[in-house]
Amino acid sequence: MLTKFETKSNRVKGLSFHSKRPWILASLHSGVIQLWDYRMGTLIDRFDEHDGPVRGVHFHKSQPLFVSGGDDYKIKVWNYKLHRCLFTLLGHLDYIRTVQFHHEYPWIVSASDDQTIRIWNWQSRTCISVLTGHNHYVMCASFHPKEDLVVSASLDQTVRVWDIGALRKKTVSPADDILRLTQMNTDLFGGVDAVVKYVLEGHDRGVNWAAFHPTLPLIVSGADDRQVKLWRMNDTKAWEVDTLRGHMNNVSSVMFHAKQDIIVSNSEDKSIRVWDVTKRTGVQTFRREHDRFWILASHPEMNLLAAGHDSGMIVFKLERERPAFAVSADSLFYTKDRFLRFFEFSTQRDTQIIPIRRPGTTSLNQSPRTLSYSPTENAVLICSDVDGGSYELYVIPKDSIARGDAVPEAKRGAGGSAVFVARNRFAVLDKSSNQVLVKNLKNEVVKKSGLPISGDAIFYAGTGNLLCRAEDRVAIFDLQQRLVIGELQTPFVKYVVWSNDMESVALLSKHAIIIASKKLVHQCTLHETIRVKSGAWDDNGVFIYTTLNHIKYCLPNGDSGIIRTLDVPIYITKISGNTIFCLDRDGKNRPIVIDATEYIFKLSLLKKRYDHVMSMIKNSQLCGQAMIAYLQQKGFPEVALHFVKDERTRFNLALESGNIQIAVASAKEIDEKDHWYRLGVEALRQGNAGIVEYAYQRTKNFERLSFLYLITGNLEKLSKMLRIAEVKNDVMGQFHNALYLGDVRERVKILENAGHLPLAYATAKVHGLEDVVERLAAELGDNIPSLPEGKEPSLLMPPAPIMCGGDWPLLRVMKGIFEGGLDNMVRGGADEDEEEAADGDWGEELDMVDVDGLQNGDVTAILEDGEAAEENEEEGGWDLEDLELPPEADTPRASVSARSSVFVAPTPGMPVSQIWIQRSSLAAEHAAAGNFDTAMRLLNRQLGIKNFMPLKSMFLDLNSGSQTYLRAFSSTPVISLAVERGWIESASPNVRGPPALVFNFSQLEEKLKAGYKATTAGKFTEALKLFLSILHTIPLIVVDSRREVDEVKELIIIVKEYVLGLQVELKRREMKDNPVRQQELAAYFTHCNLQAPHLRLALQNAMTVCFKNKNLATAANFARRLLETNPPNENQARSARQVLAAAERNMADAAQLNYDFRNPFVVCGATYVPIYRGQKDVSCPYCGSRFVPSHEGQLCTVCDLAVVGADASGLLCSPSQIR
Repeated sequence: MLTKFETKSNRVKGLSFHSKRPWILASLHSGVIQLWDYRMGTLIDRFDEHDGPVRGVHFHKSQPLFVSGGDDYKIKVWNYKLHRCLFTLLGHLDYIRTVQFHHEYPWIVSASDDQTIRIWNWQSRTCISVLTGHNHYVMCASFHPKEDLVVSASLDQTVRVWDIGALRKKTVSPADDILRLTQMNTDLFGGVDAVVKYVLEGHDRGVNWAAFHPTLPLIVSGADDRQVKLWRMNDTKAWEVDTLRGHMNNVSSVMFHAKQDIIVSNSEDKSIRVWDVTKRTGVQTFRREHDRFWILASHPEMNLLAAGHDSGMIVFKLERERPAFAVSADSLFYTKDRFLRFFEFSTQRDTQIIPIRRPGTTSLNQSPRTLSYSPTENAVLICSDVDGGSYELYVIPKDSIARGDAVPEAKRGAGGSAVFVARNRFAVLDKSSNQVLVKNLKNEVVKKSGLPISGDAIFYAGTGNLLCRAEDRVAIFDLQQRLVIGELQTPFVKYVVWSNDMESVALLSKHAIIIASKKLVHQCTLHETIRVKSGAWDDNGVFIYTTLNHIKYCLPNGDSGIIRTLDVPIYITKISGNTIFCLDRDGKNRPIVIDATEYIFKLSLLKKRYDHVMSMIKNSQLCGQAMIAYLQQKGFPEVALHFVKDERTRFNLALESGNIQIAVASAKEIDEKDHWYRLGVEALRQGNAGIVEYAYQRTKNFERLSFLYLITGNLEKLSKMLRIAEVKNDVMGQFHNALYLGDVRERVKILENAGHLPLAYATAKVHGLEDVVERLAAELGDNIPSLPEGKEPSLLMPPAPIMCGGDWPLLRVMKGIFEGGLDNMVRGGADEDEEEAADGDWGEELDMVDVDGLQNGDVTAILEDGEAAEENEEEGGWDLEDLELPPEADTPRASVSARSSVFVAPTPGMPVSQIWIQRSSLAAEHAAAGNFDTAMRLLNRQLGIKNFMPLKSMFLDLNSGSQTYLRAFSSTPVISLAVERGWIESASPNVRGPPALVFNFSQLEEKLKAGYKATTAGKFTEALKLFLSILHTIPLIVVDSRREVDEVKELIIIVKEYVLGLQVELKRREMKDNPVRQQELAAYFTHCNLQAPHLRLALQNAMTVCFKNKNLATAANFARRLLETNPPNENQARSARQVLAAAERNMADAAQLNYDFRNPFVVCGATYVPIYRGQKDVSCPYCGSRFVPSHEGQLCTVCDLAVVGADASGLLCSPSQIR
């Protein structure tokens, strides 16, 4: 049984397949009817109007209708397109068990517990016949698929067959009015339109189900006596043929299979059983753990069944329908109806070669699964699941194409999968020992080879190679060398398809396609929601595959798309040009012609074969939103431009590809403020001042226009803008323009007119306009503002423009590869000189003069029009038609001939910061380049550092120290320059050195000396700060030689010991009230690896503390160690000898310390307890401090940077470590 779909729900009592769509209706015991798409596995709709269980449901064959009957005595007819119940048929007096539409007439038959069967006309919505005769609940009733018969089953232990021929005649020729009177009698007493033809008695208990055979005069029934009975009928009588025994409980439903000679039944014994009609024996049984089965349904067209049980339903197939096939050059070998057949692609000739497999094995799923062919030996290997997996080897006689010849005896053997691996060798998988047996054509084992992975199937992978499949991976195995050539993690692979050149392979699983190289290097993965069925490679290296309902393509980069939809699933065998050859489920060869334009176009783009792309654009009908979006996404907006008619889309694409010319044309068509604004932004980016000006004029954006004239140094137009602002009475605009122009008198005048006399006075006074100052002073009288004394005023005067008017150096917008050709194509063949111009920059081609006869660029018209300008504001545009310009008008015409005059800015190179980090794995260089993120990632990887707060200021110092800044002009931004390490004057200007770093190793040595000095002086806090700053700087140090790298690593160890020792000592000083802990910490300090003078001081300190606290034995140990260092200071030596002498008199300790000097130990950096040799510990990946295991994963308390116990690759501080 192959389960295709499963649902979890309330008990399912009724099921019905849709004849065309992949839908199934399930009616539930809860009163809900569900509509499922079993192909996608989704719930499409639910219908919830019945009160109580719904036991029967049925789709109409051609109308968008279905009927349902429930325990509320109602029959409802629904329209699934309108999502509602159309009407209800009332008449039954008890539960309704089943309902069914007639395949031809507008009838519904229903069976009910009121012991009647009713036939209804759903068009007139009336009951047209009542079939009475059963004397117990009628459990089911159904129409015969072709004849005028109804079969019913009842708990009265009978099956009845009814003849409804009279009813059909009456429907075809309606009677006259007088006969209508009999309708009343019919309703009361049951009509004579339907008569009992046969009563089938034989079951000992109530019968639950009865069904007709689709073509033969057979009936099958199932009952509470646990038996399935087979009945035959002719024109006059019906009789029992046989009884099928095997169910352990009531048989709830039973039916004939439409395509095979089998009966399928299900029962309350939680099983589905399959029976052979001819042999009358059980073939197979499928069981569920806890769910009783209630209903069966079969698909009217396809080989699908469904069964409803206590907790849902399953849709399943009994057998695989995929024909086994193998393609070799121009021929296809495949199996059909127990024959091996041969199909030639070129001539499309189909012939039967030899019969295979002994006829008569009726158990399911015994048909061939795979087929392998050896062209040189003309041999075929056929594998099937017979006897738990076996193969048959046929050597086809050269002349045996006729069916009648003597059949060569097949050589058989056990093994789940067998494939040819060479001309006359084939491999068989022995699953039990996980071995591959290589055999010759005599079926003798030549070689055995163990498999690298526990495989459950093998596939061909080139001569001498096998592709082995396991649950979650595949591997290619070389049988000669016994080597694994490649391995790949995959979902469970069902089929393997090699490209013609054996360079690529497609691995097909249920819902995914993985494409890989011949060594299983992953190239791309595609996921499908619907099952993948088959696939083949076309001549261009595109993989074409089928799902249940589509033919699709997959390009080498993983882009995919639909080629066409399918009505029925097919299995692709070969692709030749635009023709797909395939096998359908009936084993018929079908050529399907497809339109490959879309994927060939995308492939040409991908492979940069632009000549192909060009010709396809010219000659084919490629278009659609998807294609435009694809081109845009892949970075070819200029190509997309040629498919688009919609102006808004054209505008967006033109901006994206930098094609100002088309953007202007589209903006004029759209004529919306937002589009003009965006055009202005793009033109500004390209430096095309003329178009920026035009765009701003169209939107009347005076502020931007003024600023544009300011930065282009166009003072003449600025003064015109000042006058426009005056006309529009825009005071702020006037003031700005006057400010931009540096026109002080105008500014004073504006302030005065606006009533700001004090401001006007101050402006005039500062700028030295004495005549105006006197006049204003007179007006202001006593209110003259006082100006600050003794200060030099700085005047608000704009800098003189460096460059006036015209376009900037235009940004070079590269002409797309397609542009020249496409333009000519669109123009329909352009002139010669235009052809030449197509290589130039786009900015030059733009010719704005003849835009609607509108000459852009001058603003005088607005002034001449004066008031008119204000009235015409709604019109949009500048109304410049009647403007008489002098011949040398400065229009932004970028003439084609003026190519040489345009400055083309050099293409920007790669920023230095990017060059620095490109090949560097040194965190310091990344920080210097400003890439803090990657620097932090590198430090985390190399040293396990997680706390970057202490490094923040150093990162900033490195970054600012690696560049210097130059000022050029007052109006241009500051230029930053990279400072390189080891720069010399003779170096090539094109080769970039690494960044100069502000920290170096010699600085650390100085700091170390300062730390030693502070320690000697007893300034422990200051010393600790110095040592910590060394620890924090080391990760950002870069040295040159390997010797220096060793020195840096040595420095870490030295500094770490001091940091730990000083932390212990400072901790001891806090412990005033805990003498025992004080002694312990003093003792641990002496075990840090310190310089001799510092060690002596630590020993003297520990000796003193212990002696004072009467721990004489311990104090004596310190005294002994102190004397061993030969202290040059006589005082130290004397006091040590005195302590020894005192201790010898009384060798005892007053308090027990956690300190054993005989046992070597290290001090835990967090808890300050000894970790003796042999005890477990964890260490800091950077400074190497050791900790008790409970501190794993916490921040190191010594260096305050790294995480204790983290994985790290080690310090990287020199390029010499990388080489």
